[in-house]
Amino acid sequence: MLRLSGVSYRYPGYANPVLHEVSLEVAPGEIVGVVGANESGKSTLCLVASGLAPGSIGGELTTGVVEIDGRGTKGRPVHELATEVGIGFQNPATQLSGVAGSVFEEVALGPMDLGLPARETVARTKAALATLAIDELAERAPRRLSGGQGQLVVVAALLAMRPRYLVLDEPTAQLDPEGTRLVGEALRRLAGTGAGLLVAEHKPDLLADLCDRVVVIDGGRLVAQGRARETLRDPALEDYGVEPPSAVRLERALIDRGLDPAVVRP
Repeated sequence: MLRLSGVSYRYPGYANPVLHEVSLEVAPGEIVGVVGANESGKSTLCLVASGLAPGSIGGELTTGVVEIDGRGTKGRPVHELATEVGIGFQNPATQLSGVAGSVFEEVALGPMDLGLPARETVARTKAALATLAIDELAERAPRRLSGGQGQLVVVAALLAMRPRYLVLDEPTAQLDPEGTRLVGEALRRLAGTGAGLLVAEHKPDLLADLCDRVVVIDGGRLVAQGRARETLRDPALEDYGVEPPSAVRLERALIDRGLDPAVVRP
């Protein structure tokens, strides 16, 4: 279990916390979505859940604890935490190594760092590339990737490491609908192997189909949570700057026009 218990976090140089008494659990095999407006605290929550904050970027947990399978993250080396919790950012340029000569080498770096045998490293790398349908990029230099391609490569690199928990901050931000679908399918398969996922996203359709639960963050506080589809259709979410899924928007539009959604639904 990846667990945050009453966690408040303050960035270095800040007078006050930006996360406030957040309690959240991600069980093995579970996918938990995070929604909220810009600057609501989604990215900070991802950093804290992964251990990068305060472990790498500094700052302080002013209250609460973060635990990975019952063991606290405080004081543990970031490289050790990275073997247990992977994290992906919305901008791939911040996560590509800059030293790999090809996409294949980029994706293989993680398994190599884990000390896996060459055969296992190659197998994981090929499987990750195939899962996201980017096999044809294997020999391309990472510097020649588009933004969307780079994002898929970053996700592939995380998949190849097969972490127990994966924290993703808008993993489909630069992807078209097909790329978004591929990432969603890959994450669902990863959860099927027992990995727990925390996914912050602005695409409610993806979260409605992908997640078991969704939490809503506003002003650094969790203000709602529940089963994904039920939570994402709550009219109150719009007060927090969260757009409902397209199916919910269509249903409401039909009702506003005096039509019965059950009659017109295919």
